[in-house]
Amino acid sequence: MRRLVLILLAASLATGATAQDCRDTEFDGNRYTLCQIDTSRADLRLFLNGPDGNTLGQFRSVDTMLAARGLKLAFAMNAGMYHANRAPVGHYVENGTEVMRVVPNKGPGNFGMLPNGVFCIRPNRADVIETLAYIKRAPDCTYATQSGPMLVIDGALHPRFLANSTSRYIRNGVATNTDGTRAVFAISHNVVTFHDFASLFRDALGLPNALYFDGNISRLYAPALARHDAGFNMGPIVGLVVPKPQ
Repeated sequence: MRRLVLILLAASLATGATAQDCRDTEFDGNRYTLCQIDTSRADLRLFLNGPDGNTLGQFRSVDTMLAARGLKLAFAMNAGMYHANRAPVGHYVENGTEVMRVVPNKGPGNFGMLPNGVFCIRPNRADVIETLAYIKRAPDCTYATQSGPMLVIDGALHPRFLANSTSRYIRNGVATNTDGTRAVFAISHNVVTFHDFASLFRDALGLPNALYFDGNISRLYAPALARHDAGFNMGPIVGLVVPKPQ
């Protein structure tokens, strides 16, 4: 039964041939919302500060900024860990400008649970790349955000994840396929372990590389599902940008 569920889930997303496809699903007794983005034709961006230099912090603030340019958000999610002042903890690039350098060393908390990784957006593709591999490859990312831990690394679960872990939280993250043309963002409805969450990407969706974004602060903007999570200000936000209807 588990195998049948994962085959159907992977197939349904893989054939959702639109630039964006959001849906609710269940895997191994846990409930999730998944949003698949066709990165070969989607305008996927990262957002941190507005034109005035202040942190945007909210999906509505990003949408308001875009509206002045004749654009709007079609999907968005918090996208990486940040300090109390909303500055990114790790590497961050927005519209080709590096705001924060890559952090390669171990550290406290989930971010420092190596290996961690970088979500890199380039024209017509997006990739989750383990941090040391990212440093070695030095891809020219238009947008990039570093977070951690990696959930799946080249098809293997993070070595520190335990199937019987008692650490359970709402979690969100992203995974990409091998050629970078497909990104799947996920957020859990109920508390899950890292092992549960990583298994969703690897076993249910068949994606080789996945990155954890965050836990209890996890939020989603998906108008297609009437979802607009509110709360305190966030740091980096990833969003799909589309033209605003006239």
